[in-house]
Amino acid sequence: MTSALLGHPVYRDMPTTIFEHMSARARETGAINLGQGFPEGPGPRAVLQAAADALLTKSSQYPPMAGLPELRSAIADHYARHQQCDLSPQEVIVTSGATEAIAASLLALVKPGDEVLMLAPLYDAYLPLVERVGGVAKVVTLTPPDWRVTREALSAAITPRTRILLMNNPVNPTGIVLRDAELALLADLCVAHDLIAICDEVWEQTVYDGIPHRPLIAFPGMRDRTVKIGSAGKIFSVTGWKVGWMCAAPPIATLLARAHQFLTFTTPPGLQWAVAEGLAYPDAWFSEQRAAYQASRDRLAAGLAAAGYVVQPSAATWFLSIDLPASGIALDDVAFCNRIIDEAGVAAIPISAFYPADPVTHLVRLCFSKTDQTLDQAIERLAAFRATLG
Repeated sequence: MTSALLGHPVYRDMPTTIFEHMSARARETGAINLGQGFPEGPGPRAVLQAAADALLTKSSQYPPMAGLPELRSAIADHYARHQQCDLSPQEVIVTSGATEAIAASLLALVKPGDEVLMLAPLYDAYLPLVERVGGVAKVVTLTPPDWRVTREALSAAITPRTRILLMNNPVNPTGIVLRDAELALLADLCVAHDLIAICDEVWEQTVYDGIPHRPLIAFPGMRDRTVKIGSAGKIFSVTGWKVGWMCAAPPIATLLARAHQFLTFTTPPGLQWAVAEGLAYPDAWFSEQRAAYQASRDRLAAGLAAAGYVVQPSAATWFLSIDLPASGIALDDVAFCNRIIDEAGVAAIPISAFYPADPVTHLVRLCFSKTDQTLDQAIERLAAFRATLG
């Protein structure tokens, strides 16, 4: 085999993602999968019915490259209503999932040698995408339990070659919501150093305990230097639909669209019509979804606590984490995850998988977007396993 056939090293040397690995092991062993982040069940009936109706009664041919006008308008209206953003439909580009939006943003905005500032722990797609487009990752590591963003750490990482801030808020895997002071700091540094912020905000509607989501694009100086990314899969609990979007001021949106047109070009129109309808649902609908997930979070946290586990607070997302040493468990996160899938029949994700270097190794992420029955079974199994450790 010639060297030309070995492929690009970013992908050639990459292992299977931890999420696919643990989900495959869960399928093989019959374990309860609290690893990969997806809800149990088909999704909300009204949204599914809207998609079915659109599939049967509307066009199934290519929709416009930038997205159906109805969906672009619905996204702009949704953000005006829920987050007081002043976006126009022309500033919205519909993508086939948020990961495509992240890829298109990086392809459009990063030149070879540009530095991209990221906060670890981070979503696993960020680093390979940055490296594949020729960017240089500058990773600032946040530490538990508060995971605070500091001016000192960020300033030390920024150089004259830094062009992009790529960030996630609310944060997977930690379940934190960045505080207003931290967001103001990020905005201040972006303006001071002329950075564009790519903001992965897919968890914006899964924020609990009355905490509001504050988009970075709404902070002073950020309106014309931010790409705001969202996901219908997360908002409507239909992760397999892969409908996402990216929002930005016209000069940036034009570049994003040019990258998007040569990736997926477009997204299934029936799903777009359904998402457009769903985004117009009354506020109470979204509040009920949040309340249901918050109840699932509380159910899992209480059950784990009763079984002797110490869990970290989760203010957002579908995830919470077990603190192993605080729970009196002398295992690192990878060893714990391997043991519970074999001995307890529960799949989880080690937090160390979210670090490119110098990982935190004492936290294990569990997904709580499951039925009460599934959560109760998982708690029972993890309790029995905990009892074997003494």
